[in-house]
Amino acid sequence: MGRLEQFESKCLAFIEAEMVQDLAHDLNHVLRVVRNAKALCEQEQASFEIVVPAAYLHDCVSLGKAHPERHKSSLLAADKAIQFLTEIGYPAEYYAGIHHAIAAHSFSAKIQPTTKEAEIVQDADRLDALGAIGIARCLQVGSQLERALYAADDSFCEHREPNDTRYTLDHFYAKLLSLSQLMRTKSAKIEAEKRTEFMRLYLSQLKNEVSIHVSPNQ
Repeated sequence: MGRLEQFESKCLAFIEAEMVQDLAHDLNHVLRVVRNAKALCEQEQASFEIVVPAAYLHDCVSLGKAHPERHKSSLLAADKAIQFLTEIGYPAEYYAGIHHAIAAHSFSAKIQPTTKEAEIVQDADRLDALGAIGIARCLQVGSQLERALYAADDSFCEHREPNDTRYTLDHFYAKLLSLSQLMRTKSAKIEAEKRTEFMRLYLSQLKNEVSIHVSPNQ
């Protein structure tokens, strides 16, 4: 790991200088994904030399959620990452693996990961959409996009299809609650299930609060 650590500070400095940050994709998100990826990499016995730089650089290009070509973000990020790694002299034998791991991490890109390292980077990124941090990020983005928190009628999508372009809570039912089923690695599946259960508890409590009827005589 000694040789790899020499490049980590350069990757971090590059992200700080180049990444266009928003509420969902900021420097703290990158650092959390790196921590997730390192933990998964150790548990799954994959290549740190591929996983770590890919995790640092996975959002070096990140088009906004409303951008018409958002689905191309990860491919653009992969190209930009390899250009940067070439400039700093990162070992070329890892370029193909890193490029694929970055390109395949995105949900919207719909690129199937074909290596253990790409599975890890994808899982590490998706874990950050779950649990307490996932709830916070979802609410942040919903506010940024000026979406209503929930629909007055059937707030928790019990009798209708979720519409997360209008309601923030619908995003849980459209995507977030099913992410644990899409995890690729065994280690990520276990963690994702824990985080998803926390989200279900949050939604259950929220449902109690928004549905409560207090008698005026109490």
